[in-house]
Amino acid sequence: MDKLNIQFGSISFPSDNEAASDSSEKATVVHAPRIAPAYLNRLKKMVSDAASPAPVNRKHSPASSRVNDKSLSEEEKKEQIKFGQVKRKKDFVHYERVGGKKVNVVQGLELHTGVFDAEEQMKIVECIYQYQELGQKGQLRARTYSEPKKWMRGKGRATIQFGCCYNYAVDKNGNPPGIVRDEEVDPLPAVFKQMIKRMVRWHVLPPTCIPNSCIVNIYEEGDCIPPHIDHHDFIRPFCTVSFLSECNILFGSSLKIVSPGEFSGPVSVPLPKGSVLVLQGNGADVAKHCVPGVPSKRISVTFRKMDESKSPFNYKPDPELLRIQPLVLPRPLVREPSTQQSVAENEKKMKHDKPHSPPAQTTNQNALAANKEFSPLGSFGSSSKNRSIQRVKY
Repeated sequence: MDKLNIQFGSISFPSDNEAASDSSEKATVVHAPRIAPAYLNRLKKMVSDAASPAPVNRKHSPASSRVNDKSLSEEEKKEQIKFGQVKRKKDFVHYERVGGKKVNVVQGLELHTGVFDAEEQMKIVECIYQYQELGQKGQLRARTYSEPKKWMRGKGRATIQFGCCYNYAVDKNGNPPGIVRDEEVDPLPAVFKQMIKRMVRWHVLPPTCIPNSCIVNIYEEGDCIPPHIDHHDFIRPFCTVSFLSECNILFGSSLKIVSPGEFSGPVSVPLPKGSVLVLQGNGADVAKHCVPGVPSKRISVTFRKMDESKSPFNYKPDPELLRIQPLVLPRPLVREPSTQQSVAENEKKMKHDKPHSPPAQTTNQNALAANKEFSPLGSFGSSSKNRSIQRVKY
């Protein structure tokens, strides 16, 4: 089977599937019986919906200060603009009593949208379906791909693990929940490494916690993930990227099972298509989270970094994921007033100042102070209106 050519952003690369055995066979996509072909229509609609992106206020866009920089290439200018359009919500608040204390159980949650555009989402989804096909044909390592033998509401979903083998429960060999250190799965595909680079460069994930493993969840209508806290074999933060359809994720120190696949909790966060939800702090370790039965087909990719002491015995760091640095955007330069304007302002100020007041250079200090009001990442400001409500809306 030929290597799959994937174009992501401005970089073209082949997938690194080493399990394909027949090099003469052409790469084709054969979807599983339960994969509805209608997903292609939704993907095309995603591209159509993104054809007219929302207007951006260039005056307040952190990327706008450098898009005219002649030292930047056209691709770098495009990246600067797209980076400036990312929206970030970090003011999730919901207090509960935990251990006798009032705690914001969703502290540390972040929701980032605009990190992957519609065309990139479509290419990522196509790549996932191709790996699912390989898994169904037995062309991936034994525990890389799994799917339920019989579908039951509230139980089971197809999964693809890369980087490490993770046990949700005690397996047939007696291995406890967590990373199975003596089990091998396929390495991270090239398209996922590109996603990781994008998220680190665009300040979604910190360079101190670059993921080296991931799990893909492929949901059919009605599939879910029950309440849980991610295992501490993985360090914080970690993140989940959503594809194909929007769904809600619930948070709370105590989540209730209403019926198979249906749960209730105090905080419900909508996850738009292409959004990245980052979990850390109380949002990762105090609050449980779950995904009730999804209303339509959905795919999520959860990226996590393994605790070094729990990583597989044969694990070696991927050189492509070392030393990824965030995109740096300098603050816009403060325009200095002309000499005549400075003299006029100084004379006017001296008439009203007290005898021992500082000189008129305060004008530049005020300008610098005003400049600090603009967020370098285009993040949402905190909203005091949502401090006391239980349902968080995005």
